[in-house]
Amino acid sequence: MRILIAEDDQVLADGLQRSLRGSGYAVDQVSSGTKADVALASHEFDLLILDLDLPRLHGHEVLRKLRARGSTLPVMILTATDSVDQRVKSLDLGADDFMAKPFSLPELEARLRALMRRGLGTASNTIKHGPLTLDVTGRIAYLNDQMIELSAREIGVLEVLLQRAGRLVSKDQLVNRLCEWGAEVSNNAIEVYIHRLRKKIEQHPIRIATVRGLGYSLEKIAS
Repeated sequence: MRILIAEDDQVLADGLQRSLRGSGYAVDQVSSGTKADVALASHEFDLLILDLDLPRLHGHEVLRKLRARGSTLPVMILTATDSVDQRVKSLDLGADDFMAKPFSLPELEARLRALMRRGLGTASNTIKHGPLTLDVTGRIAYLNDQMIELSAREIGVLEVLLQRAGRLVSKDQLVNRLCEWGAEVSNNAIEVYIHRLRKKIEQHPIRIATVRGLGYSLEKIAS
């Protein structure tokens, strides 16, 4: 899962990045509203953490432009101004949640998980496909209730495949979901992660099918 933080307080932004990366997310950060707008228009993210008082372009304008492009990206507003008017305007412009600074980091992360669940159309912290289950919060995968030993990258690949189970996922989509700016993951590396995942689940009634030149699909094998 890939998160964009639009926050001009670098100390706060760095703290959020460290915490969220420690929870297994790919995290990018921008410090102005114009940079946030460009990033949102040119890259795919799973969630936006948006400060309102951004330089060069106010957070509300970033949000307005995002929704005008038809994006349904979940948006968490962070602001130092905790007023009813700010909350109402943010929600009316399309924000999904609102937290005032200072805030509790565990509460923020819990709210972010809730937003991402809502974006996936589920109320659970687990994603299931046949005998395969991923605990999104704990970053642990299970097959038939038995834990599988997976690396952080393998968990990331599996999460994307599970979210789109039965549908084609390209290598580019996997790279975009797994990597923040500056991180280098090649298509060859994606092939290695897929190969490792196959070895760990191939004895079960589920497989990762390859569509040559197009990508991968997580499928259940008919009994």
